[in-house]
This record gives sequence, C-alpha cells and structure tokens, in this order.
Amino acid sequence: MPIENVEIDTADGVAEAYLARPGATPTTDLPGILFYMDAFGLRPQIANMMQRIADWGYVVLAPNVFYRGGRIADIAPTGDLHDPEARQAAFETISPLLRSHTSEQAATDADAYLTALSSYSSGPTATVGYCMGGRLALRAAAQHPEQVQSVSMFHVGGLVTDAADSPHLGIPNLRARVLAGYADNDRSMTPDAVATVDRMLEEAGIAHDTSIRPGAPHGYTMADTSSYDEAAAQWHFTRLREWLQG
Repeated sequence: MPIENVEIDTADGVAEAYLARPGATPTTDLPGILFYMDAFGLRPQIANMMQRIADWGYVVLAPNVFYRGGRIADIAPTGDLHDPEARQAAFETISPLLRSHTSEQAATDADAYLTALSSYSSGPTATVGYCMGGRLALRAAAQHPEQVQSVSMFHVGGLVTDAADSPHLGIPNLRARVLAGYADNDRSMTPDAVATVDRMLEEAGIAHDTSIRPGAPHGYTMADTSSYDEAAAQWHFTRLREWLQG
C-alpha cells in the first residue's frame, strides 16, 4: 500500500504527515508507531523506512515536525545529500527551524500526533526517532507514559544539556522500554552523555538496551545522505524489529 499524505490538526495549525500501513487494505486493528524524522525532513528516504517498518505489522505516522516553518515541499532538501557539501548546505538552511522548535511546541505537538495516531491504530504505541527525532521520541514517551510503551532512538544527539528542559530530565516519567543505538564519536552525544542517560534509566527502573555502533557516523541510517553506513543501518532495522516485537 503506498504511503498516504494526511493532515494533523495541532494547536498551532495543520501539520502534514506521512502514513504507512501494511498490505492493500487499510485497517486500524494494528499497533501504532509515531515516527519522528531527522532534521532533513519528510522525503522519499523517510517514506521507504516507514513502509519497511509498517510491513512488519504496524501503522506508522510521521509528522512534518517543522510544519510551522513550511509545508513538506517547502523545506525538503533540494541538493544531493550524498555530497557532503550539499548536506552541510541543507543543514544550514534547516538550522533556523531546529533552533526555533521549542520543548513547549514539542509537547503540544505530541498531544496532537498521538491523538491522530490513535485514530489510525489500536493497541500498543511506540515512538521511533532519528537524530533530533530521537529527542522528540523520548519527550513524547515521557509526556504520555500511559500511552507510549516503547521508545527507540538512533544516532540521536543532544539528549543531555544544561538547559532546564533537557530531554534526559523526563526519564523519571517514563514507563516505556528504551532502545538507543548511538553513533560512534558523535560530538552531539558524548560517552559521558550516554552514561548519564543509562544511569538515569537504571535509577528509574526502565528496561533499556544501549549500544554505540562502531565506526558509524551520526545519521548512519539515512541512505540518501553521505552519512549512510550500510552495516549499521541494517543492524538498526533488525534490532528495531526485535525490540518492537519484544
């Protein structure tokens, strides 16, 4: 079944989203996954990843997190992200959207996203996030512990900061199991930061699985960018499927 384009009503406007389901017949009798994109936004690579996950037996919803800054087509990268220079140029264009996206916005959006997901799915709910989307996946689970039962984060950064709203501070509110597959030598997620997250998960009694993918750069799952690492990306799909089914 092809990816659907849907719209989500939020407190601040309408967010476009991709919706993926398995098979040829739409059904709501499947568990749901809220999929948080990386900084480069919704594009064919994200649709491909979503459909692969959906085919395991899930309804997958991926909102345009940056909807306040424009529609999907407005903010999609125009260059070839396999070219490191083009990737950097695209990131510089996106940076203002990243900086302007606040934790307060993330919280109100998560309410709307999970409400929308519940209209397409039933049963257990999980969040999955990539790069900055990993932070949002964790925040959503901490904000909705009664609904979100599983969090998966890949090449996520910025979980531990000095800010009063740092994502890691929500860990005590979690009830969800947490899978984290960090990138190697990632300046946005240092070994000390990884250790801090693990310690807090342990103290909160949260089941978790943590690994750092050897030699894999930040963004290793994204096959349309220069950061792609085939071995790490395939590991991610295998481990994510196991985790969701566990």
